[in-house]
Formats: sequence, structure tokens, C-alpha cells
Amino acid sequence: MDRGIDYGNLMHQAMRGLIREVLERISTDGLPGAHHFFITLNTQHPDVQMAQWLTERYPDEITIVIQHWFENLNVDEDGFAITLNFGNQPEPLYVPFDAISTFVDPSVEFGLKFETHLDEDEAGEDDEAPMEHVEEHDEPPKAGEVVSLDQFRK
Repeated sequence: MDRGIDYGNLMHQAMRGLIREVLERISTDGLPGAHHFFITLNTQHPDVQMAQWLTERYPDEITIVIQHWFENLNVDEDGFAITLNFGNQPEPLYVPFDAISTFVDPSVEFGLKFETHLDEDEAGEDDEAPMEHVEEHDEPPKAGEVVSLDQFRK
């Protein structure tokens, strides 16, 4: 059955491609100027890799900050690996792009917010899972322009 053009998912793919390109540039050239990122991700995503103590502390989502100290940033087609400092303890992470719910660069007031939705097999055409809100941050993100992709869905 022809369901038409799924603009919402196409926008999600394009925006995740934007994140991939930005992180690829950062992995090669470092962070320019005052740029830095707040990235909120679903810690329950099956392909997220992080220390058990972090998963226990942040059982649903975590906001990571890529700013002053990070290393081993490697980007692939599906996500990125990075080592970040959590309380003076370096921890490696792997974050699939599909696990990201928000991406914010407060230095230029840019942000993306991905609405979560159920797989087509699990939901009807108009059903959506509720968006989880960021509740716990080590550093709260500053306000910026957030692009909601819901306006592009039918």
C-alpha cells in the first residue's frame, strides 16, 4: 500500500546526517571558537554503549557535553564513539545517531529536537510515543532555537 512521502522520517535522516557531518569535522579539526554541544540521548537504546554505573545513574536518558575535554572522537555511519570526563573519570561511550533526542550548540543558539515515535509494526499510522523531557543535567543547556520536526508530519 502506498502511504505517500514520509517527510517526518526524511527530515530525521537529514538532521542526523547534519549531526554526523558536524561531528566528523570536529573529530578532524577540533571545536572552533566557542562552539560546544549538549547532546541528550536515550540510554535504553540497544546500541548505546556506556559504563554500567552511568546507565544505573541515568536509566532513561543522559545529556552529555562536548566542550573542554573530550578525546577519541570517532564517527561512523551509524553513530559516534567518544571518551568524556565524568567526575574526573574518563569514560568511553558509543552513541548511535538514532539514540539522540536533542542536539544543541548554545554558542550559536542552534538546536534540534527529535520526536520519538513507535515503529510502524507496533503502532497505527497516527500513533506516537510521548516525548521524554530532559530532567537531569550536570550542566543545563542554554536556551536556543529548537527545530521541531512535528510540523512536517501529517
